Amino acid sequence: MDIELVGLTKRYGDTLAVDAIDLKIRSGSYCCLLGPSGCGKTTTLRMIAGHETVSSGDVVIGPKAVGDLPPAQRGTAMMFQSYALFPHLTCRDNVAFGLKMRGMPKAERLRRAEAMLGLVQMEALAARLPAQLSGGQQQRVALARALVTGPKVLLLDEPLSALDPFLRVRMRTELKRLQTELGITFVHVTHSQEEAMALSDLVVVMNGGRIEQAGDPRTVFERPATAFVARFIGGHNVIALPDRRVAVRADRMRLGAEAGPDAAPARVVAVEYQGSAVHLGLEAPDLGTDAGTPLTAILSDRAYAATPFRLGDLVRVGWQAGEAHRLDA
Repeated sequence: MDIELVGLTKRYGDTLAVDAIDLKIRSGSYCCLLGPSGCGKTTTLRMIAGHETVSSGDVVIGPKAVGDLPPAQRGTAMMFQSYALFPHLTCRDNVAFGLKMRGMPKAERLRRAEAMLGLVQMEALAARLPAQLSGGQQQRVALARALVTGPKVLLLDEPLSALDPFLRVRMRTELKRLQTELGITFVHVTHSQEEAMALSDLVVVMNGGRIEQAGDPRTVFERPATAFVARFIGGHNVIALPDRRVAVRADRMRLGAEAGPDAAPARVVAVEYQGSAVHLGLEAPDLGTDAGTPLTAILSDRAYAATPFRLGDLVRVGWQAGEAHRLDA
């Protein structure tokens, strides 16, 4: 189902947590709400779910406004960060629990629970208790429990944050596979730029309770709307030129003869080998950066091997025409 947020606002006393945001999420898409802690992304998710009251504005799911409806009447399901599995119930019974609360006969609810465990590749462990599962296995059970009631919208609150890096990559592949197979709308809260880029059709970057930019991952990365987006998404240098403020991708920075018309003198202050690439930190006093932070230039390992740089080296740094993206004020 389509989701539309209309002037959605949340206040806690004098604190404005979400500030009159407007957003449309099309049916069957994977949307990631991305931003730092305290930006309002989880509060927004909880208002969509009905676990948080709306101060003003509305939530529209499908054809109707649901801002005043309880969670069970919204056609949504929520997967919590802690997974919140019942420790005394088996995987099968955890998944079947929501169906039991709806009065479904035992045989039918267990059949559906088994089928859903099969979808997340956990049918072989259906009789185990949560304490007998790894973190990734618990996550799969929690996902099956959220999906078994047949929601039109699945809401996920940082579902991968408790997993180790290797398993996190594997599980985000599984999430995308499931979303594609089921064809339902996923809304996923994360503070990980990499996670949002890998999963989403729509990235919504939030800051201070507002939406800084919403768009497909490539557009948000290639053309950040504001300095905040450029910094938070990463991979960009935010540079104040005499007549404008711009973002330049770190992998598009050029050194020496290729530095372009805006080249400036710089000193190498950091060299970090990253395997396929080398990250150089550069102090360039003539190119104003936020809080005087060094510029970053990313070179391929082959380019660096051909022209290695050392700490303290003096170079010229810049970019080719067209590589600087103007930022909104």
